Amino acid sequence: MTETNNSLTSLALQKFKKSFWGVFSLAIIGCIGLISVFAYLFAPDASKNANQMHLSIHSQSPGFEVQMLTIPSEIESEHNFFSKLFFGQENTDTEIPIQSYEVKGGVLNYVEYASDGLQGLKKQVELKQFPNKDYETYIDNRGFLFGTDKYGRDYLSRILIGSRISFFIGFVAVFISLIVGLLMGSLAGYYGGKIDAFIMWIINITWSIPTLLLVIAITLALGKGFWQVFIAVGLTMWVEVARVVRGQIISAKEMQYVTAARALGYNDYRIILKHILPNIFGPLIVISAANFAAAILIESGLSFLGIGAQPPMASWGAMIKDHYNYIILGKPYLALIPGLCIMLLVMAFMLVGNALRDALDVKT
Repeated sequence: MTETNNSLTSLALQKFKKSFWGVFSLAIIGCIGLISVFAYLFAPDASKNANQMHLSIHSQSPGFEVQMLTIPSEIESEHNFFSKLFFGQENTDTEIPIQSYEVKGGVLNYVEYASDGLQGLKKQVELKQFPNKDYETYIDNRGFLFGTDKYGRDYLSRILIGSRISFFIGFVAVFISLIVGLLMGSLAGYYGGKIDAFIMWIINITWSIPTLLLVIAITLALGKGFWQVFIAVGLTMWVEVARVVRGQIISAKEMQYVTAARALGYNDYRIILKHILPNIFGPLIVISAANFAAAILIESGLSFLGIGAQPPMASWGAMIKDHYNYIILGKPYLALIPGLCIMLLVMAFMLVGNALRDALDVKT
């Protein structure tokens, strides 16, 4: 039995490897996953949530560059290396975009940046505020590859850090839906009768409620926030898993290996967990890939409506909400970039799901 399972697994893997779009999409998912985990390592703005604002350079085009003066603060952040790597660092220094500067008599005179050809305000800061009066190390040319948003934050950094919510909500939502769906579907399919009728009644009621409306209701009940959205999305996606599991178990429980397990005196828990479920994992893998894509779209819709991840946390859906009016104001890229990122990730999961469906299809 083990050799047969291994051979079927290897055959499915070989078929999957022959699917160019499946392998390519899996590579895209892997890259986005790596970026989302180590987002602060790749982001130019490594402050917490990439929330360093410079209102004087708001809504600048991709490729924008400006001189940035950093005035060091006496307050030191106490974050360790792992905290900075995964959660960002508290930026206590003051960053000021400038047009020009000069030093006279121990004072650094600078002109603040002003857009549209305007003249910025002239200000000054004493050199003693810089360690060893080495002010030159605190003035650098700052580039913004994706430009800046309407608050003057680095848009590339916000995109990279915003990938965390869109990527991990798929894992959390699918994990919750699998736990609830496997439990409910297994009980309904294996025992049947009144248990099946009761569970199907719950499934039909849940199925009849629009998904977005149900997520909004759960989110409002649990409160706005990061984890609340994850739980809400997961609790609305279990019905599809439960229906698939129920149908597969109804077919599988009449198979000879299940009859043999009963004859050997195995309990229902062992029969379901160790004999039936491993043989119906194929359809579950496919539906999980589709649920990944659905969870990303639902979270983006919730963030667009303002009940998803809350500011200043970066989210692709929230970024579209903040800048959708810029589509008619001459800067559509502010809304199109996060939209294209959502489309790319959703399409990658859908293509992987299609490739897995073909690879696990025993008839081909």
